[in-house]
Amino acid sequence: MLVVGAGLAGLHVATRLARQGHDVLLVDRRTTLAGAIRTTGIFVRKTLDDFPLPERHLGPPIRRMLLYPPGLRRPVALVSDRDEFRVGDMAGLYETSAAVAVEAGVRLALGTRYAGRHDGTYHLIGREGPFRVRARYVVGADGARSSVARDLGLDRNRHLLIGAEEVFPVAPNGEPPTFHCVLDPRVAPGYLAWAVNDGEHAHVGVAGYADRFPDGLRRAMERFSAHAPGLEGVSRPDTVERRGGPIPVGGVLRRIGCADGLLVGDAAGAVSPLTAGGLDPCLRLSDLAAQVLDDALRTG
Repeated sequence: MLVVGAGLAGLHVATRLARQGHDVLLVDRRTTLAGAIRTTGIFVRKTLDDFPLPERHLGPPIRRMLLYPPGLRRPVALVSDRDEFRVGDMAGLYETSAAVAVEAGVRLALGTRYAGRHDGTYHLIGREGPFRVRARYVVGADGARSSVARDLGLDRNRHLLIGAEEVFPVAPNGEPPTFHCVLDPRVAPGYLAWAVNDGEHAHVGVAGYADRFPDGLRRAMERFSAHAPGLEGVSRPDTVERRGGPIPVGGVLRRIGCADGLLVGDAAGAVSPLTAGGLDPCLRLSDLAAQVLDDALRTG
């Protein structure tokens, strides 16, 4: 088995298959899984209930959401009596999940780029140069613009938003952990802007259609970050972590599998941007993919 992409989807599929006794090679072009993170890392309650995520890599529970109109006045407060969200330390989650995968028997090759497929042979470029592998099946967990999807002739994401985010540590400010969402087409055309302050970290971001930002995504991010709600009195460090990338919004693609492999995660459109729970369909589809591949590998 070849799995391309070591995000949560790829790590989950690879680990499940290795635990079922299959030979799995997991490759990722990043040299460290703690870098080039694209997701905010928001986990919703049903994900936290159903998947054993390591507690030490989860932020404080969030029960409060404030929904703002343009101008940020008179937000609507949505407060639950249950823990609804937690923001993951994605660098820690990726590295811990990778260690679990390797312990399960996955061969992990970082700094290795997928370079195409020809006659059932997959071309990879690693730290020591190009090499080829043969695999019964390939899993495309390589993001919204999946090269594996292209090479397998599967559906590809056509409807995409583009997003950017800043992440930095904060000190508790006396307010309960809160998820602030701003609906303003001038700031986030076609989607929303957000500021999450859980008392440990702040995540401040915007997303929308790339061609609809009046002054571009970067300028929209700068404007929103300077006045984002929920950060009053918060001391912002000189250096912040910056994230960004495409967000599929067309739903799960219709054709995500064929005789040679399948797609998971963003590559399959398995995200849910309207519920802030994109990692839930990612993990659930990965579970299903592992079951399908295990059956196929055992039955031929």
